[in-house]
Amino acid sequence: MGQYFDNENLPSKMLKTECFVRGKKFIFHTDNGVFSKDGLDFGSRLLLESIPLEAVGGKVLDVGCGYGVFGIIISKLTSCSVDMVDVNLRAIHLTEMNIKENHCTNIRVFESNVYESVNSKYSSIITNPPIRAGKKVVYDIVMNARHYLEEGGHLFLVIRKEQGAKSLIRDLEKIYSVTILEKKKGFFILQCNL
Repeated sequence: MGQYFDNENLPSKMLKTECFVRGKKFIFHTDNGVFSKDGLDFGSRLLLESIPLEAVGGKVLDVGCGYGVFGIIISKLTSCSVDMVDVNLRAIHLTEMNIKENHCTNIRVFESNVYESVNSKYSSIITNPPIRAGKKVVYDIVMNARHYLEEGGHLFLVIRKEQGAKSLIRDLEKIYSVTILEKKKGFFILQCNL
């Protein structure tokens, strides 16, 4: 069976899930071949509930958007414009469905292998990096975010302690000013400022 970050043709088994984040209801269509297909995972929820919304800024990029959770929820909780990217075509299709399902405006989604097709700068980049894709991909996302952030921009991410959070934080501190916004059940929520 392929991993959620692959563009393999896994048999489709669509689900419709719902969640409440910061008092608002969201509906998401999910499927095989995408991360957290059974609904909003703990780490992503913790990130969304820990981000200081006033710091997010005007233009946001959701890297490895999956079925669109971060971008859609941030767009509904703020007045930000949001771009979402993923390498997985099924994820992009689901995100497009979920943008319509949640009546979002000011969002666009497009295929990109990390930052390959990205040509803008953002006030914030948000990610739950795909750990199973390997360290090289994770480091590409988080270390190269600086090239796509406006001056004074922020990278927000979630990482688990058992997936190398402490060594990643040490490496991030070579580039960014890193703040641990939250630690819970082995998950670290990080804000990395340029």
